[in-house]
Amino acid sequence: MGGGRASRLPQSLRARTTLAVGALALIFLSLIGTAVNYLVLDRVQQHLSQESLRAAAVYMQSLQPGRPQPPAPTTRIDLLQLVDSRGRVVAASAAAAGRPALTTMKPPADDPEQDRVECSARDGCVMVTALRVPSLVTAQLWQGEPHFVYAGMVEPAVLATDNLELFTAAGIVAITGLVAWGNWWVAGRTLRPMATIRERMSEITVSDLSLRVPTPPGRTEYALLVGTINRTLARLEEAVRQQRRFAATTSHELRTPIAGLRTSLEEAVLYPDDVDPRQTIREALSTTQRLEMIVDDLLVLARLRAGEHAVRERIDLGALVREEAANRSGRVPIRVRAAQDVRVLGSRIQLIRVLDNLLANALRHADHEVVVTAERIGGLAVVTVTDDGDGIAPPDRERVFERFVRLEAGRRREQGGSGLGLTISRDIAHAHDGTLLIEDSPRGARFVLRLPGVHDLQGEPSPSQRSAAPKAPPSRPQAPARHGAKAPRRDQARVRCKNPPADGE
Repeated sequence: MGGGRASRLPQSLRARTTLAVGALALIFLSLIGTAVNYLVLDRVQQHLSQESLRAAAVYMQSLQPGRPQPPAPTTRIDLLQLVDSRGRVVAASAAAAGRPALTTMKPPADDPEQDRVECSARDGCVMVTALRVPSLVTAQLWQGEPHFVYAGMVEPAVLATDNLELFTAAGIVAITGLVAWGNWWVAGRTLRPMATIRERMSEITVSDLSLRVPTPPGRTEYALLVGTINRTLARLEEAVRQQRRFAATTSHELRTPIAGLRTSLEEAVLYPDDVDPRQTIREALSTTQRLEMIVDDLLVLARLRAGEHAVRERIDLGALVREEAANRSGRVPIRVRAAQDVRVLGSRIQLIRVLDNLLANALRHADHEVVVTAERIGGLAVVTVTDDGDGIAPPDRERVFERFVRLEAGRRREQGGSGLGLTISRDIAHAHDGTLLIEDSPRGARFVLRLPGVHDLQGEPSPSQRSAAPKAPPSRPQAPARHGAKAPRRDQARVRCKNPPADGE
């Protein structure tokens, strides 16, 4: 059952799932890492810029007339310089002493605060904030000559190197690996029941359908799936069992007439002087007709079991019962009580076949009369066919609907028949969403056919009641054939054999 491919499927699914989750995690974490990295760097730069601005403002407030005092930083902003308009350092902190001007920025009066990162080969990179001394102060101290205060510090490692990016990338890779591993582990636990199902399904073969898949505990999706699989296996096992039984019984039923036909023909060939050829031909023709009848019934039964839809139309079942009873002839009379407008939606050919089978069966077993009724009970159209014969014992009432089952009383009364008449009749009833049962009767057998009635007698049938099959006239009669010549019926909508036998009892 494709064990090799099936064994690779869960692993492949597990791997694809893990790769997909890992890729999504990598993309998601990369976006988050990039955003976090940017926010950290921006936060550090803003904080250092504000701190530099405060240090420059504090030093600016300490300026007095005369020679400016060197600034004495109290924070980590240790680079402080007072620079004149020509870029000369007037005063500087201890850390900035001996350095040239930290920057060449000279903020204008309308934008007195500016930030910049200045880099040099000797001193590295320095974050500098330039603050223009207010014009009122420069007028008092330097006759209006512009002066500037530079405050800054050497750029910290978090900004000067790529360590933050490297740490972020390493964290992203580590978390992605953890997510992928976790998904691989979870997928393995999740797909473990699938592996059990796969292994058990690989053990099931057509020759042994008795195995079932172990059902996981709880009401999980896997438990529901296993339940569906086991129910399907049970139906498949029953179908295979029925098919084998059907093949065995069919081969037996066909072997008997074929063997008789071959024996008759061999006798005619071996003993031409002792065998009447006309009698041999008549017997061969009779056997051939029986074989044809069995094959036809098998085809009809196969189509019904395959769910093949027939053309549906609105039918007055009471009128159809009266018509079929009037066209039957036998050794006992048929008494009909059919109500008006007992309407159903169905296949006329198939319903005629059911009525013919039931009437032929009743005529064969009746002693004095057959009673047929058609009436509406609730929402159902009910047809009963009752004979006054010996009846059918309750243990045999379901057996007679099986294929090729003929009770001993039926064999004594009449030979021949395909043994499929009642089986086909019940399948036709089921195809019309109805039932065909044998119910209790004071005397004889009472067959009851129930079909859904049609209540809307004026409108057209609804689409759900119509068959999807295209309309086409039947090319072959559906009723089982009897020995003897066929005669056309006055009803031109169909053709059937005269007095077809119904088998099953």
